[in-house]
This record gives sequence, structure tokens and C-alpha cells, in this order.
Amino acid sequence: MLTLAYASRVESDAHDSVFCDTEPDDADLARRIAAARPGLGAAAEAELYRRLAPRVRLYGLKHLREPQAAADLVQQVLLMTIERLRAGHVREPERLASYVLGMCRMVVLDLQRTHARHGRLLVTFAHELRSEQSDGTPHLDDACLLRCLGRLPERERSILVMTFYDDRQARDVAIDLGISEGNVRVIRHRGLERLRECMGMSEAAP
Repeated sequence: MLTLAYASRVESDAHDSVFCDTEPDDADLARRIAAARPGLGAAAEAELYRRLAPRVRLYGLKHLREPQAAADLVQQVLLMTIERLRAGHVREPERLASYVLGMCRMVVLDLQRTHARHGRLLVTFAHELRSEQSDGTPHLDDACLLRCLGRLPERERSILVMTFYDDRQARDVAIDLGISEGNVRVIRHRGLERLRECMGMSEAAP
């Protein structure tokens, strides 16, 4: 058992030594990740992430126009890329940059479709809420609500829609988004405050 562990450690150290002695291009890194045994490609993965992250972030800022959304895009796209490299699903490592760009487009389009769907859900939700209001309750401006919701960062918008339209508990939202339940509550509170401020309701907020 110790012999096997030691052999694995030596192989890992040798791999890292080779990695440090050369300056591989992106395609070389991709091939090393694909060829590495489980747990032995960490150095190549970290270097590939370091190189590609700025490019993905710039794409996200250009198309999503929000720093947090761009940061989320970096994590999502590069995690998917590395997982597919590990599985041997990237057939042309020499075209890795184009592959990652395609992944960026796919994820951004999916996010945009999600935004549109959330917008439609919000319109439905707003009309339902208005129909339940008494005559003495101030009128809910649907257009303003939709516009303000659209200005929120993606994660805040998603949590608000999942909470108040889908009627999901914080625990379920946390599981879906892969974050802690406490973080869901913090993001939800921040989103509500921004929404109230945008709609001019901050003075009336409890």
C-alpha cells in the first residue's frame, strides 16, 4: 500500500517537474489534462485556468455587462472545459481557444434565455399580485418592477424569482445553485433592497 502511494507521489512529482521545465502551449496543457491519471493533472489544470480565465472574463463583461456575472461565467465555462478534457471529449486540443469561445457563447445564450424566461414569469407574477391587492394598496407598476429586476445581478434575480414566484424555500434554492442556505438569505436580502431602492420604495421597506 505504501509502495503504491509512494509511486503515485513520485509520478505526480515527475509530472510537475516536467511541467515546470517546459513552457507548454494551451494545446499541450489540454493533452496533459486528458492523458493524466485521476488526481495527477492539477498543475496543468491550474495553469490552463490561469491562462483562459482573463479571456472568458472579458467575453462575459462584453456580453453580460456585469462583473459578478462575468466571474460566474469564468467558473462555469472553465469547469465544464476541464471536465470535458478529463473525459477525453475535446477532440481538437490545438483549437482549444475556439472550443472555449464556443462554450462561452453557449452559456451566455442559455443565461439570456433564462433572463427572458424570468421576465415572463415576473410579468405573470406581478399581474397575479396586483389582482390580489385591495383598493387601498398602492398600484404595482409592472413595467418598473420588470425593469428593476432586469438590472439586478443574475444570482440575485434568480433567487428572487425562485423564492417569490416558484415559492421555493432557501434550503431548496441553495441546493439548486450550489451555495449555502445562509448565502441564499444574504443574496435575497440584498436583491430585495436593490429592488426596493430602484422602485423608490426604500422608505416604505420594513
